[in-house]
Amino acid sequence: RHFLLCSVCSERTPKYRCPACKIRYCSLGCYKKHKDTCLPVDKPAPSNPETKAAVGTEPWSVDDLLHEDDITDKVPLQRLQMLGQSKELKDLLCNPHLRQLLCSIDGAERKEDAMKSAMQEPLFVEFSDQCLKIVENDAKSSEDADL
Repeated sequence: RHFLLCSVCSERTPKYRCPACKIRYCSLGCYKKHKDTCLPVDKPAPSNPETKAAVGTEPWSVDDLLHEDDITDKVPLQRLQMLGQSKELKDLLCNPHLRQLLCSIDGAERKEDAMKSAMQEPLFVEFSDQCLKIVENDAKSSEDADL
């Protein structure tokens, strides 16, 4: 596994990816510096007008959210399932403000904008950091947990 550096400060390993332009960054500070110069990647409009109407009517899977060019960011299902077993995440999710933030992101028409806004909230940053810590756990950490 090769290690990347933050596209903003070039000092640390990036934990995040800009939803608009896909560059990688390591912290909220770097994101704030980056967002002023962010150049969003244009996405082609759906060619089928019925596509939008079908959203939410059929069950979706994790694979539906991923594109082939994002394969480096794909998290194994086993790691995703670890999110549901985390006491720390469950404790954070007891906070009604966090639940409201997550619902507003989920229901947002423009999810990228909703995520940018949520990343301004320290509570949401703490939640996303905790999620990343769980899914990015090295095999060594998993072995330690088994002891």
